[in-house]
Amino acid sequence: MAQPAFEEVVEDFEFLDDWEDRYRMVIEMGKAMDPLDDALKVPATKVDGCASQVWLHPRIEDGHFHFEGDSDAVIVRGLIALLRRLYDGLPMPAVLDVDAKAELGRLGLEENLSSQRSNGLRAMIERIRGLAAEHA
Repeated sequence: MAQPAFEEVVEDFEFLDDWEDRYRMVIEMGKAMDPLDDALKVPATKVDGCASQVWLHPRIEDGHFHFEGDSDAVIVRGLIALLRRLYDGLPMPAVLDVDAKAELGRLGLEENLSSQRSNGLRAMIERIRGLAAEHA
């Protein structure tokens, strides 16, 4: 079972008939995120493997995983917002238990993203899992 915030996205997607509406929703989620402070956009937070510029900045508070992120591409900012709904606030060990591919598959993302965006999404998930593994 995913985080309640992610379950809300799944429910919202069920009411949207076409992918243009779903893309708009993802983009709006990204626009609603606060931008990452420029001081945090450094090589250590940059995600390799993405066609666009992507930064993920993790925080561990009281054994729970939190992160902020940003991108220079609006759709990728939306994907970061989705990942925040999937992972943010989980206890550290639970981050590694999330089957992101299956959860995101519930949204039909894989078959509706370009191969570059799919690769970037996988790179972000791998970074999140790697950060969690370092602190678990």
